[in-house]
Amino acid sequence: MSAAQNTLADLTEVSARIDRLVELCQRLSEENRSLRQSQEQLANERALLLQKNEQARTRVEAMIARLKSLEQNA
Repeated sequence: MSAAQNTLADLTEVSARIDRLVELCQRLSEENRSLRQSQEQLANERALLLQKNEQARTRVEAMIARLKSLEQNA
């Protein structure tokens, strides 16, 4: 094989490796975007659940207070 053929083969190999790296970077970028979106959705769901939990706790505490009041009046 001549030097020119070796150089061409090396360039072809480097080009193929670069193509694979670009593809990998695109795949990782998409995966990262998807994970960030999932993380944001989970954070929103968590905030909503915490809010609902707080509302439920407040209602339960109010019921307990009413029951104690009824018990004292009885």
